Amino acid sequence: MKIIDGKIGWLLLLALAIAFPFFAAGNDYYLTVMATAYVFAIATIGLNLITGYTGQFNLAHSGFMAVGAYTVGILTVDHGWSFWPAFALSGFVASFIGFFVGLVSLRLKGHFFSIFTMCVGYIMYLLIEKWEGLTHGTVGIMGIPAPTGFAGIDFEAPRSQYYLVLFFLALSVWAMHRIANSLLGRTFMAIRNGDDLAEALGINLMRNKVLAFMLSVFYAGLAGGLYAGFVRFLGPGIASVEHTFDMTMYMLVGGIGTLLGPLLGSIAVPWLTQYLQFLQDYRFIVFGPLLIILVIFVPHGVVGSYLAWRARNASRLASEAAAKQAKTQTPAGGVIGRGQQKGSSHA
Repeated sequence: MKIIDGKIGWLLLLALAIAFPFFAAGNDYYLTVMATAYVFAIATIGLNLITGYTGQFNLAHSGFMAVGAYTVGILTVDHGWSFWPAFALSGFVASFIGFFVGLVSLRLKGHFFSIFTMCVGYIMYLLIEKWEGLTHGTVGIMGIPAPTGFAGIDFEAPRSQYYLVLFFLALSVWAMHRIANSLLGRTFMAIRNGDDLAEALGINLMRNKVLAFMLSVFYAGLAGGLYAGFVRFLGPGIASVEHTFDMTMYMLVGGIGTLLGPLLGSIAVPWLTQYLQFLQDYRFIVFGPLLIILVIFVPHGVVGSYLAWRARNASRLASEAAAKQAKTQTPAGGVIGRGQQKGSSHA
């Protein structure tokens, strides 16, 4: 954790991600697994904004990811749009719907908000499944075109698709870093720490909660648009609440309310499940207890636990330094020198 903390660590992670296709040795399956993990990492980073930074647990997040995906699928397949204009709209369509959902749902607090958003997510799933004239129902949307290439780059190959998804992941992480370390991000954290205290400081709760909700689902919509262009097929299953629970698990494993945690969790957990494939139907029996042990003994996730340990260590060192300084001072506030100490001992 010390190695990847700071700018050098982020650059190292980026270098490893760029070099991954060479480590994969031309194995397209590995590239597909990693690119899919990157797509869900973008959505998880968005969920972390509303849940980890603002303190509102949105269970409709996968539904908004489906909105972005179906925006791309419907516009490209049914209306003949190219990928990029449709992709540009995916996040904005999700945010537009999120504005109205947020206005209603964010009047609730705690588990009432989560239950309401879970119902909203299920309604989204039913609309996608039943509205055959728009979404093609259970048949799904097939033949979604791949992202259009430019400058001689073709995004049909798995390696070029991998680098495309990696570019948007890096852009998403950079943008979230800017948000989290800005006055807006600190406003979200103040709301997370206490509504009453934030309101006493003059923060407009509803306006900032709705803004956080819209930014969060914007990430989900972009991830859905990338998913549509990457997988090339859509079905109602993408709107299932199970995907939201998967993204929640990624946050818990990596560290909720941190920037690096959701990213590491989104990459580590899918690969762990891949390595447990040899257990077939029993892999979840193994993975479930491992997750429970992690939540019990590392409740703040990998990154969150490291940050908490670092804060405790810094506090301990500061206390020791203050105590050491206090020992060298007289009750009147004067500093006792070594010569004075020897003289007083002679007397």
